[in-house]
Amino acid sequence: MTARPRPAITVLGAGSWGTALAAVLARNGAPTTLWGRDAAAIEQIAATRRNVRYLPDLELPQQLIVSADLVASVRSAQVVLIVTPSHAFGELLEHIVPHFPAGAGLAWATKGFDPPSGRFLHELAAQWLPDAPAAIVTGPSFAREVAQGLPTAVTVHSATPAFAQRVAELLHSTHFRAYTGNDMIGAELGGAMKNVLAVATGVADGMQLGLNARAGLITRGLNEMLRLGAAIGARPETLMGLAGLGDLVLTCTGHRSRNRQVGVELGRGRSLDDILRGQRMVAEGLRTAQAALDLGARLGVELPITEQMQAVIDGVRTPQAALAELMLRPQKSEADVRRA
Repeated sequence: MTARPRPAITVLGAGSWGTALAAVLARNGAPTTLWGRDAAAIEQIAATRRNVRYLPDLELPQQLIVSADLVASVRSAQVVLIVTPSHAFGELLEHIVPHFPAGAGLAWATKGFDPPSGRFLHELAAQWLPDAPAAIVTGPSFAREVAQGLPTAVTVHSATPAFAQRVAELLHSTHFRAYTGNDMIGAELGGAMKNVLAVATGVADGMQLGLNARAGLITRGLNEMLRLGAAIGARPETLMGLAGLGDLVLTCTGHRSRNRQVGVELGRGRSLDDILRGQRMVAEGLRTAQAALDLGARLGVELPITEQMQAVIDGVRTPQAALAELMLRPQKSEADVRRA
């Protein structure tokens, strides 16, 4: 039987995650283009076959095309995969709409809410490209480990099962396992909230509160995720899978997690401004906490860990005071899903 030809795919975003995913796709035989907005950086990647800034040890496949031409990159694609920070997602989407090919599909590996509006990213996709099938690629996946060829499992969720399967097949390989699902809102919620909870566990680690505290924060953080998910119609099995629990555990415990590391430094007493001056990549949890709180407030769902982290991020509460607030909450049944 002749293998089905793989569709051309363009990855928008030449950071660490976009570069790693583009390498996976190209090695799998898909005609792949990696686009980045920095023309000088793209020229260097093309010349050296390495993204020196983000993944210097990864030698890119020769068949991978790199380009700084956004219009040409989008027009040549049958699948467009956006891999940018959440604050850039909406603007980039707006720019590509006039050039988006008829019949093409849109996927993204971006985690978080749209900062200006607090909306889910699939809502922006539906607004700008209502006729295009859409999918989210999410799960526990550090870009550097993917680049090293270490085993990784992700999940692809779409309201169009055939498109989820199409994207998963493009990604799936001996080292990169891609599952599918159709719970986009659950998959997006898990990917967004785990970053906030990683900041919280990082704070506890920075304060040297021990492994008991870390485990308690992860577990109660998962409870917040599940309760908010129930209120918006997410399926619990999604949040107990790769998109939720899997990503939560990795981001809260892995030393490569930017969100956890920001929390660690906050717990050690450094100011957020001082921490961010040394950060090259975005810690999404800093942008996500308020959007999650606003969503919880509209739905009447308490999110005490998220609330305390937002207070620490805003500088109105110290990590010590935030911990005291959490520990002094009234005693209750663990199974009470109405309150945290």
